[in-house]
Amino acid sequence: QVRLVESGGGLVQAGGSLRLSCKASGRTFSGSAMGWFRQRPGKEREFVAVISRDSGFTNYPTPVKGRFTISRDNAENTVYLQMNSLKPEDTAVYYCAGSSGWAPISARLYNYWGQGTQVTVSS
Repeated sequence: QVRLVESGGGLVQAGGSLRLSCKASGRTFSGSAMGWFRQRPGKEREFVAVISRDSGFTNYPTPVKGRFTISRDNAENTVYLQMNSLKPEDTAVYYCAGSSGWAPISARLYNYWGQGTQVTVSS
């Protein structure tokens, strides 16, 4: 069974940066696409970023493209989300997740999830 633990969340002013980390236990990390999702208050969980197994492909939705960067270190079983130029609307609980698919953007295609880390951006 794979376990994911996120860290790096916190409170930051608008325009600031945060780097989220997600450490995986288990032997399937390098064989999994890894994604980040977020859930804002009163909203459904939404796709934020995905990276393929070999880091050769990444994808972002328009609201975060150019501000967020996903990366991974398979030797450390860790995936990262660098978030720059943060906005108050980025405030959410951020989750990392792993998928046996190539690089899905749908939460339904992810097999395992972390517990989430809170990111709060003040104006």
